[in-house]
Amino acid sequence: MPRLPLRSLRFAALSLTLLGLGVAATAPLRAASAPAATPAATAPPATPRPADPAPLPTPASRTVALRWSVPEPRLVGGAVERPLLHRELPLTLTATQVAQVRAAGTLEPIRAELGRVYAAVEGRTPRDLRFVRRGGRWVGEARTGWTVDRAASGAALLAALRGDAAASPLTVTLQAPARSVRWAAQEKLQHLGSGESGFAGSPDFRVHNIRVGAARVHGAWVAAGRGFSFNALIGPISAATGFRPGYVVTGNTLSTEDGGGLCQVSTTVFRAAFRAGLPITERHAHSYQVAYYGDPGLDAAVYAPAKDLRWRNDTGGPVLVQAAWDVKKEALTVSLFGRADGRTVSIGKAVVTRRRPAPEPSFVVDRELEAGGARRIDMPAAGLRAAVTRTVTVPGGPTRRDTVTSTYRAWGGVFAVAPGDERLR
Repeated sequence: MPRLPLRSLRFAALSLTLLGLGVAATAPLRAASAPAATPAATAPPATPRPADPAPLPTPASRTVALRWSVPEPRLVGGAVERPLLHRELPLTLTATQVAQVRAAGTLEPIRAELGRVYAAVEGRTPRDLRFVRRGGRWVGEARTGWTVDRAASGAALLAALRGDAAASPLTVTLQAPARSVRWAAQEKLQHLGSGESGFAGSPDFRVHNIRVGAARVHGAWVAAGRGFSFNALIGPISAATGFRPGYVVTGNTLSTEDGGGLCQVSTTVFRAAFRAGLPITERHAHSYQVAYYGDPGLDAAVYAPAKDLRWRNDTGGPVLVQAAWDVKKEALTVSLFGRADGRTVSIGKAVVTRRRPAPEPSFVVDRELEAGGARRIDMPAAGLRAAVTRTVTVPGGPTRRDTVTSTYRAWGGVFAVAPGDERLR
């Protein structure tokens, strides 16, 4: 080992002493050491390694549209048309379910999901013929019931799930209703006549009873040669059967009974049958003119079992009764459809005689009114006799004339007043 000079040994000892005390001794060390080397150039940063590509996400679900097209016949101008209805329902499955179907080669893994879709399709049941207004004319429409052909539909769906198809055909068989469009064409059914009435200003109970009664009438069929009975069709009238209490005429005033306002429906049915030229076998005028019914002579009062509205179907084919009500327009319409035999009907204007002015009003108690208050619940009407003549002509047959006569007594109207009002005496 070579011996260091004494000067070098002293500098080395001094450097160790300063380092031990925590003092930097760079200046003396630089003086003692060899000239500092030129610092090396800074190395460029390392290029980062490209990240591995993220795996594509596995679809969480797959939806297949189950589609079917079926004819829905309609009767237009006596001819049957068969436009197609195009429908579809989604069947959504998880990726696991799709994999299970592919592995099993059957639809058993998705039987519950598929069953719910089939049930939705088969929830459509047959419905008999109805007529609707479309484009200013009457169109007959019925509804077929649907049943899924499970074998054919299942085979198509299995093939779709094995591949990438987004849709699969559904095979549907049809069940015709008893009174189908084809049957209606054979019967040569068409519009025979309609009746209209308005119920503007009716209280809520009356509107409710009109709607309940009209719903009972809607869809009724009267066979050839058979009679129509309004009371039989409506059935018992009470709160238990859906009617609300309302005002009816009893004696010289009004009383409250279930079904008040039902005569709006019977009146509208009568007008439809009268305009269709059907024989009226029982009809009763109201005891006084009712403002809701407009011109006198074409109303029909009912009060089971004493008063009914009856008419007979003499068309040689079935007759359908339809009712439609519009609460916003406060209007009720009843239309009859049957086999037209070429008859023509003309109805003359009411001939009015025996006019008598309305008397003073009567008063009933309303316990919700404050003392001195009053509320009109029925309008006054003059007494009179009205006669309306109808002429019915059938090709090759005799001309029939019949006259409907109505006698209305003078009516002063009714006010409701608070208990103790002197006008109640």
